[in-house]
Amino acid sequence: MKTKNFIPLLGLAVVFAACNEEPQSKESNSEKVMLEYPQTRKDTSVVDEYFGAKVEDPYRWLEDDESSETGDWVKAENNVTNSYLEKIPYRESINSRLTELWNYEKISAPFTRGDYTYYFKNDGLQNQSVVYRKKGEGEEEIFLDPNQFSKDGTTSMAGLSFSKDGSKAAYQISEGGSDWRKIIVIDAHSMEQIEDTLIDVKFSGTSWKGNEGFYYSSYDKPKEGSELSGLTQFHKLYYHKLGSPQSEDALIFGGDITPRRYISGGVSEDGNYLIISAATSTSGNELYIHDLRNPKSPILNIVDNFENNHSVIHTEGNTLYIKTNLNAPNGKVVKTSIDKLKPENWLDFIPETENVLRIGTAGGMFFANYLKDACSKVYRINSNGENEGEIELPGIGSSGGFGGRMEDEQLYYTFTSYVYPPTIFKYDIKSGNSELYLKSGVKFKSEDFESKQVFYTSKDGTKIPMIITYKKGLELNGENPTMLYGYGGFNISLSPSFSTSNIVFLENGGIYAVANLRGGGEYGEKWHLAGTKMNKQNVFDDFIAAAEYLIENKYTSKNKLAIAGGSNGGLLVGATMCQRPDLVKVAFPAVGVLDMLRYNKFTAGAGWAYDYGTAEESQEMFEYLLNYSPYHNLKEGESYPATMVFTGDHDDRVVPAHSFKFAARLQEYHQGENPVLIRIETNAGHGAGKPTSMIIQEQADKWAFLFWNMGYEQMDIVGTENQY
Repeated sequence: MKTKNFIPLLGLAVVFAACNEEPQSKESNSEKVMLEYPQTRKDTSVVDEYFGAKVEDPYRWLEDDESSETGDWVKAENNVTNSYLEKIPYRESINSRLTELWNYEKISAPFTRGDYTYYFKNDGLQNQSVVYRKKGEGEEEIFLDPNQFSKDGTTSMAGLSFSKDGSKAAYQISEGGSDWRKIIVIDAHSMEQIEDTLIDVKFSGTSWKGNEGFYYSSYDKPKEGSELSGLTQFHKLYYHKLGSPQSEDALIFGGDITPRRYISGGVSEDGNYLIISAATSTSGNELYIHDLRNPKSPILNIVDNFENNHSVIHTEGNTLYIKTNLNAPNGKVVKTSIDKLKPENWLDFIPETENVLRIGTAGGMFFANYLKDACSKVYRINSNGENEGEIELPGIGSSGGFGGRMEDEQLYYTFTSYVYPPTIFKYDIKSGNSELYLKSGVKFKSEDFESKQVFYTSKDGTKIPMIITYKKGLELNGENPTMLYGYGGFNISLSPSFSTSNIVFLENGGIYAVANLRGGGEYGEKWHLAGTKMNKQNVFDDFIAAAEYLIENKYTSKNKLAIAGGSNGGLLVGATMCQRPDLVKVAFPAVGVLDMLRYNKFTAGAGWAYDYGTAEESQEMFEYLLNYSPYHNLKEGESYPATMVFTGDHDDRVVPAHSFKFAARLQEYHQGENPVLIRIETNAGHGAGKPTSMIIQEQADKWAFLFWNMGYEQMDIVGTENQY
């Protein structure tokens, strides 16, 4: 069927004469034109049965990403979306402004391997950052340039690791944003490839054993034609010996004897041990250790269940230091010996506190990076477990990089916030002194903007933190365009971070709000569990309450409020749209998990059951999932917010079928003047490795769609030459 809606192409006239002026609006007549969505075939014969309940899935055919019919549908939807976006008069001006903002040199913190110091650098608009190196005070040279991997910049470098002496290097490449990777091994001195490329690698690091070879992980590749959507069940840890073909790589762990969905292996810094982590879902893991000094020694079990999270962070002789949340939801560090591996023998080294612990080691020290209300507080801990004091950070924000090798005398850490561009500091480990190493070159006046943290009350009375960012002096009159962002899942914390894309929004009177919802990791495992399985509705309630807070406190109104989120955050936006279609004006569900009854049928989706549960496990869980699944809760005849669904045709983590089916049903059911579109990036995946040019255009489309559907007819986008 063909779906037609009337779309206002002219709304409220607003002119931004200068960046520091507030919007001045006046009413204008709306000229309405007809927007015709592509014809999307319905197959009403597709019905699944769960515990006696029948559920229709008329757009199941869109799950076949290899079919010509799906390909034609993608082209048709993109044509409609592009045609709509092209009518927004300031779309290209936003693109130009973003290009201008992105065009500054970006350099990473350096690291030393062998005789060379390496760092990543992007001259501004390069699609991929380039790896450079220096020997001593010598001239810099290009080590690896991912921009040469493909003409369109869609093939990216997805990992780089060196052997301990720095003489060998292995790097991974991702084509079109796929999670399936290739590993290329080179001689670091000559920069020449030294053996055949390894293929079909997924969710893996490369951990070197001397210069002899390395450990990596992968799955059995799905059958031809389903590489991007086929279920990947059991992970395997391999050892690759240099000079031997991949077909002879030794299976170290996994397979039929120990089937696990996620397996990783890493060699300890001293080279003595192989540490293996094995998991069946995204939370909780077993832990194993193998003494590499004695190849015939068995792989020993440390933790034999999946109830908690554990990782070996350091070994020293026969002593192991383990980060764990066993009997410590916020995390702690324990120590034990190789002959006393089991948890009952563990001794507290860094006890649990009221704040969530992240830990790093370098230069004989431990660095405890705590999350306090989603922001960083860092302490140095000596080898005796004594706290030597807090490391002073520039302000309230996020800090990372407190890690390195035990022989390092210095490290480099970054600090950022919503109004503080990422800045690199050099830290002398012995003295404890920090100094500025590299300031961001982005054209942004931090002093003109402010971020403040508020705590609002969710539906059940729980206090939820939210950080709100906007230009100083902005009048809170209920009419400011506002973006509310959230995630709320998988123990992931949204700590403050700077976004170049957000500058365009902020400097044009926008308010950017980030809510730290339950399901995340901001307050430890209890906070995480409060947003999982039968508690998932808490996450949506937290997000809805955040929107209501922004409206009630005159930051914005429902006609000037947008919501956004990606992946699990795409689920968040989709569920919120379904439960409260009247709450916001604009919605951006990106690469979202939108069919909660079938998410576990594709790629690594079965591993998400710890957070979501599955429709097959019980009638109660099925009914709960069905009750909030965005695809299943769209209602015929409902008026939904102006929506632009984002996905990539090579997304093999959250397969695009989620977005395809949701968009098709949304276009079928929606009634009203708001456009409901899908933007399908071709040759792109879940987001990682996306080239700069693609990012800029995507962000330009997002902001243009937002402003246009909030009624802004005209915008004078001011360039840097006028402002800085």
